[in-house]
Amino acid sequence: MAVDEAAAIFAAISIMLLSMASISDAYRPGDIVPLNRMGQYHSSRTVWHDIVGRHCPIFGVNREVLMPVPKPTGYTGADPYKLAFQVGREKFLLPWLYVVNRKSSEVPMILMHLRYSGGDLLGITAKVVDMPHHYVEIHPDIRKQFWDPQHWPKHVLVRYTWEEVSEIDVSSGFFVLFGSGLLLSVILSIYILQSSKEKIARFVRESVAENNMAGGVGKVE
Repeated sequence: MAVDEAAAIFAAISIMLLSMASISDAYRPGDIVPLNRMGQYHSSRTVWHDIVGRHCPIFGVNREVLMPVPKPTGYTGADPYKLAFQVGREKFLLPWLYVVNRKSSEVPMILMHLRYSGGDLLGITAKVVDMPHHYVEIHPDIRKQFWDPQHWPKHVLVRYTWEEVSEIDVSSGFFVLFGSGLLLSVILSIYILQSSKEKIARFVRESVAENNMAGGVGKVE
């Protein structure tokens, strides 16, 4: 039947489009995960800036990078300078992280912990800690340049660590099932309406005919 073939083609196309969208949004091992940065000093904030790829997270790869931090407008050194980050195409937002004048005599280091499942980025947490002493000993210039008020941009060590999560995403599964059920209901409704079209038309014709006959018979006394 033509209706059955059309319904089958429609369902196949819909499933294919959903699969292609899912694949295109997924990350692959080694992909650069987009990273954006915003800075704030006093009450002045910058716009979001794209971070170049060599300083961004690499999907599924634990690594460390030295990220340059530009000098903020009107910087005097009297107040803390903080950064915020957006991570991934999903735009996961990290809260403000204090990196300069954070009331510590140690060089700061940013720890970013990313969680993923398959090709999906699930979330990220971040915090600022003191850079380990052994790292400062190996790279003494980092400490010297960081505390030099005339040296900009500052360089902050960022450590990316990844954790694979194997648990089932219940909410995503629910939406997939709900969408599939809704799509199937629409297809079945179209099929039922098409297959019952002749029956409904015949029923309407018979009902109209009966009403016309009833209206044309006079009352007998």
